Amino acid sequence: MTAPLDVITRLRAAGCVFAEEEAALLVAAAGSPDELAALVERRAGGLPLEQLLGWAEFCGLRIVVEPGVFVPRRRTELLVGEAAALAPPRAVVVDLCCGSGALGAALAAALPDAQVYAADIDPAAVACARRNLPPDRVFAGDLFGALPAELRGRIDVLAVNAPYVPTDSVALMPPEARLYEAPVALDGGADGLAVQRRVAVGAPGWLTPRGHLLVETSERQAPLTVAAFEAAGLAARVVRDEELDGTAVVGRRPGA
Repeated sequence: MTAPLDVITRLRAAGCVFAEEEAALLVAAAGSPDELAALVERRAGGLPLEQLLGWAEFCGLRIVVEPGVFVPRRRTELLVGEAAALAPPRAVVVDLCCGSGALGAALAAALPDAQVYAADIDPAAVACARRNLPPDRVFAGDLFGALPAELRGRIDVLAVNAPYVPTDSVALMPPEARLYEAPVALDGGADGLAVQRRVAVGAPGWLTPRGHLLVETSERQAPLTVAAFEAAGLAARVVRDEELDGTAVVGRRPGA
């Protein structure tokens, strides 16, 4: 459906880089001209497109995204590809710091025989993830404390998109993120690695002997993430995808 020129112009004036594509999505989502006008004004005011639509495209899936919940980024598709490649048959997979559950949903689609679980500390994120994954496999709590005890030592793939923005840099993020996504999903502490370090320390007790920990990070922070893995006794390597602008660190027990 072709979007009206005035809608495209309004979005472009508000700084929307992909104004034509966004306008077409808003037109398709609106039930009336008045609803379209309201959607356009909210988008022009900075509300993330995905939260307006109620979904985000991720790895070819439509992921439900609710207000205040972290919007899945395309760069995180790197984590999905790496995790899927490392998963053994009938893998036990955990999406930790799951947000909307996008990672878990994409891995469940890629690995039909896997058991996929997810957890997050943010109640809003947990409620959202339960719309994208089986509700009884999404848990609320702080990192590993949220997981059922029977998963200890049984996780083959632990995929984590923990917050990694340094505290002082959160205020410099685009308004779409800093105003409309939960701070707990963005703020990674003084150097951005506070949560990553806790994940690395806890992971060996939850992974199988040949299990893998995969954590998204930035290209600049990757050496610090590697150091956190190694301090926790994990061998680590950096994976980078220039097209996705994605960076991840993959860890395992030495010699596994």
